[in-house]
Amino acid sequence: MLSLLLMASMAAAPNVPESAWRDGFDWHGVHVSMQKSDKGSYVLGWPTGQRVIPAPPLEAATGSSLFDGLYAMAQDDLKRDSVEAIRDGAFDHGQPIPCVCFETGEKWPYVWTRDLSYAIDLGLWRFDPARSRNGLEFKLSEVRAPSAPQGLYVMQDTGSGGSWPISTDRIVWFLGAKHLLDDAGFATRVRQALGDTLAQDRQYAFDPALGLYRGETSFLDWREQTYPVWTADNVVFIAQSFALSTNVLHYQALELAADLADRHGDPHAADYRAQAGALKTAINTHFWRADRGLYMSYLGGDGLPVEAYDLLSLSLAITSGVADPARARQALANYPTWPSGSPVIWPERADQPIYHNRAIWPFVSAYALRAARAVDDPLRIAHEIRSVIRGAALAGSNMENYELATQGVHVDDGPLSGPVVNSPRQLWSVAGFLDVAIEGVFGLTDDGRVEPKLPVSLVPMLFGEADHIDLQLHDRRITLRRPAALDGNLLVAGSTQQDGRHTMVMLKAIKVPERPLRTDAPLYAPATPAAPTVEADGDHWRVRSPGKGVLYVNGRRHGEIDGSTTLARNTSLQCIRVTRVDTHGIESLPSPEACPGDRAHVTGAWPRHWTAPASGRYRALLDYANPHGPINTGITAAVKWLLVDCGDGAPQRLPLVMPHSDGRQHSTWGEFSAKAGASCRFSLEDGFNMSYLRHNAHYTGGEGGASGPLNEADVGDLLIAPL
Repeated sequence: MLSLLLMASMAAAPNVPESAWRDGFDWHGVHVSMQKSDKGSYVLGWPTGQRVIPAPPLEAATGSSLFDGLYAMAQDDLKRDSVEAIRDGAFDHGQPIPCVCFETGEKWPYVWTRDLSYAIDLGLWRFDPARSRNGLEFKLSEVRAPSAPQGLYVMQDTGSGGSWPISTDRIVWFLGAKHLLDDAGFATRVRQALGDTLAQDRQYAFDPALGLYRGETSFLDWREQTYPVWTADNVVFIAQSFALSTNVLHYQALELAADLADRHGDPHAADYRAQAGALKTAINTHFWRADRGLYMSYLGGDGLPVEAYDLLSLSLAITSGVADPARARQALANYPTWPSGSPVIWPERADQPIYHNRAIWPFVSAYALRAARAVDDPLRIAHEIRSVIRGAALAGSNMENYELATQGVHVDDGPLSGPVVNSPRQLWSVAGFLDVAIEGVFGLTDDGRVEPKLPVSLVPMLFGEADHIDLQLHDRRITLRRPAALDGNLLVAGSTQQDGRHTMVMLKAIKVPERPLRTDAPLYAPATPAAPTVEADGDHWRVRSPGKGVLYVNGRRHGEIDGSTTLARNTSLQCIRVTRVDTHGIESLPSPEACPGDRAHVTGAWPRHWTAPASGRYRALLDYANPHGPINTGITAAVKWLLVDCGDGAPQRLPLVMPHSDGRQHSTWGEFSAKAGASCRFSLEDGFNMSYLRHNAHYTGGEGGASGPLNEADVGDLLIAPL
């Protein structure tokens, strides 16, 4: 029933002419208006209320008082987010912490690594560089445990299974920091943190077999919303997996490290550049799904392809240059849209409430706009600009997220109602609107060039009857002049004049190829199936799973399954998953795995000993329990090194992660080589987790904080299986 309601709602979405957006618009029976007073203030009104917006310090002067007033509202929201102290219930018992910085939003008065970093990258560095640096500095920390490797590291915030390295998107910090290197002291700290953080992630999160970094999807950190629902109680699958977004962010950090090393004559520049190049190749090799013309959002730990896509990772792949121009155009055209905007994930989950699921996030729309500009896509540019404008106007603030079909801040849908969590003046949404205005409309790029790419379809709204529009920034003014003839679909710079701090651009209309917005995508993925049952059947395994789907063995597609099938038995590890396929050909998220066959169980005191039965590769993991925090938060994921000495050279070192658990389960796994008959010795050494950071002495919301570092789990059997 809900799917039918959504489709009916989308079909009824009004097709409002752009000229109507000058001083307001109508959307699903709601009229929004914007009026400007003689004193330069604005009044945003809707049927149940209004917001008076003060005259802004930096003015937009276009043909649309709606756009100009919302630009003023974003500045007012930013002013309210500019604070002298921050607080969170999990730090210092909720007491204020002095910080002249930006808070995350009305309901989130703290500084979080990813929110701040994306917001700064979306342009907050232009508005208050000192406050931006202060916030970034707040997220750096030295090490408080003398026994741990020392360094200056970016903090991964509290999160899934006890934080890093289950989540590894702390590397986004450098996306914001790169804009603020004109301060020499800060630049020195950035270089140190960049070297130390990259080296640490290379140790603990990099998989040399696939050439990718492990870790959760960036910002999409509510497990059941985007990962299989069974990860709600066990995040080891996430810890073992690879996300497109975090890998693109690592690529960008490696490129920055190479550039900074070049500037300072550092011989490591070549190493960083080689790592970046290899990572770019690996991303394109493993994440590209040719049959969909899209990059997958994440992969299982053994390379398992997953039918999941997200707009942020796609946009970052395009704007970073990881995607070549052909793939960039194809992927953006194949990512679905709805009349209200672009969803942050696709397909949606029919069993999950609205949050990341069935939702639009303005900061992600701003990155999608950047991606659309990169590929000269006027339809997508206009679509994302309209979406961000509409959302801010309907809500009377730059909210964190909106429901997909109505763009409402809350939609009643029984237990699936949402967005479940939302907040006015959310920092990255504020930054998203400012970026839509500054780069999306007026074309100011990060390096100071003015390169407008303005769809002709937006001219009636933005210009009205005027021949030019203006934007005032702190250090310059930009004027765009419309051409006499609109004989194309995209306005770009024809000629540019510079008069002091005033940049004047004469636009010209060009005709570029247009790909239609994708509006025919099915809304939901099929439900995720339960784990298949596997029974011995002579020299085969009999695999059973109700319904039609796809069978995967050790991460590779093995064929289709319709109720049951057989699989040849052998002595190597065979881990089996299934997916469901619907009438549209869309796959579900993968089931839990079933791994029939024997594994060696090595017990006793450490060090432990085992004799290899044959030459080859083996997988090792631990049975464990980690009760030191809940599944969804904390800083005490247990991280250990498994040292494997089989007598043929230096010991092989495997990082094993044991996230917070509800009872006993298996750790992440590592792989090692052994020759037949080799007597292998296994020992455990401490690794690293976020509780070792000095900053986390302020963490009072769980273990490993004020009471001191904690990197422990109750370790049981060592399990070994041949590959």
